[in-house]
Amino acid sequence: MLSFDVIIIGAGAAGLMCAIAAGARGKRVVLLDHNAQAGAKILISGGGRCNFTNTGTSPQNFLSENPHFCRSALSRYTPADFLALMARHNIAWHEKTLGQLFCDGSSKQVVAMLLAECTAAGVSVKLATKITGIRKADGFTVETGGGAFTAPALVLATGGLSIPKMGATGFSYEAARKFGLKIVAPRPALVPLKAKPEELEFYKNLSGASLPAIASCGTVSFAESILFTHRGLSGPAILQISSYWREGQSISLDLAPGIDALKFLKERKHARPKAELKTILAELLPQRLAQAISPADLPALATLLENWTMTPDGSEGFAKAEVTAGGIDTNALSSKTMEAKAVPGLFAIGEAVDVTGWLGGYNFQWAWASGWCAGQAV
Repeated sequence: MLSFDVIIIGAGAAGLMCAIAAGARGKRVVLLDHNAQAGAKILISGGGRCNFTNTGTSPQNFLSENPHFCRSALSRYTPADFLALMARHNIAWHEKTLGQLFCDGSSKQVVAMLLAECTAAGVSVKLATKITGIRKADGFTVETGGGAFTAPALVLATGGLSIPKMGATGFSYEAARKFGLKIVAPRPALVPLKAKPEELEFYKNLSGASLPAIASCGTVSFAESILFTHRGLSGPAILQISSYWREGQSISLDLAPGIDALKFLKERKHARPKAELKTILAELLPQRLAQAISPADLPALATLLENWTMTPDGSEGFAKAEVTAGGIDTNALSSKTMEAKAVPGLFAIGEAVDVTGWLGGYNFQWAWASGWCAGQAV
C-alpha cells in the first residue's frame, strides 16, 4: 500500500490544477485516472484550441442551486492567474468574441503545460488506472487494479456525465453518496435541442442554416447565433439557453434582433410594392428560412420574426452535452476550500460539483479556480 498526503481522482482540468497547487506546497500527491490520456476534455475543447478561460468571468456566468457558492473560488484564482501560468510556458493565445480566450496553437499545449507543472511539483500521475473501491478509516484508502493508495485527503475530480464516449461516468456522484453527500440531479447542459416529431421535416429542410438571434427561456436571454440541424436547433445561443431550459418549457427566438420587424417589413413593402414577401424576408434571414415562412399578413409575420416559439422534444442528451448541470450539492461543501463539511479530508471540485458555467471558457475557469482552492487546503 502506497502512502501519500493527497489522492486526487480525475486527471481533467480541475484535478490537474489541484495536484499542481498541492504539490507546489510540498504535499505528496498521487493523481489517478481511468483514461489513458490526461486532460481528455481539454484536448477536444474549442475545436482543438481550448477555450481555456473568459476575461469576463463573474459569478453571474454560472448556474447552481446555491448561486453564491462559486464567488470565493472565482475571486481567489482569476483568469489573470491562469494567463500568468500560460505566459510562464510561452503559450500564445488570442481573444475571439465575448471575452473568450483560445490557444493560438493547440489545446495539447495546455495539457503539456499542466503535466509539466505536475512533474515540477513532484506529483505522481497514474493513468489507465481503474478504481475498484474507496473506504475511510483513519484516512482514505483507494483500491485500484495497480494496488492500493492511502492518504488523509481525497479529492473527487472526475467531472460529470457529459460525453460518455470520452470516459465520463458518475463516479464522483457515487463516491459522494457513499460518504453521505447529496446530489443535485444531473442533467445535460450546453446541449442542442430536439424538435418535436411532427416538426422534424421542417427542421431537416433548413439543416445547416444559421443566423444571429436572441434565444430566451423565462427571464434569461442570450444573443448569439443559432443553427438549424436535421434534429432541431443548435448554435451558441441555443447551447446557452439549454442550460436554463427544462422539459416541457418553450423557448422563444427573436430572429430579427435589434430590428423593429413590422416597421422594416412595411418600409420594404412600400419601397418595393411588387416584391414578394419571401424576397423581402431574404434581406433578414437565410434564403431557405425566408422561403419556408411567409404569412401574407405583415403583423403576423413580424410577430413570428420577433417571437418564434419552439417547445423542444428534449435535448440531445449527455452524449452531445458539453457539460453536466447539477452534481454534488454545494451546501455540503466549504466555498473556500471545497472540503465536505461533514467528512474531513474529502474534497470535490470542478464539474463534479453543482456549479455550471456558460459557454465560452467559464467552465474551465471554474475548474482552475476550484482545483486551486482545494489544492491550497488539502
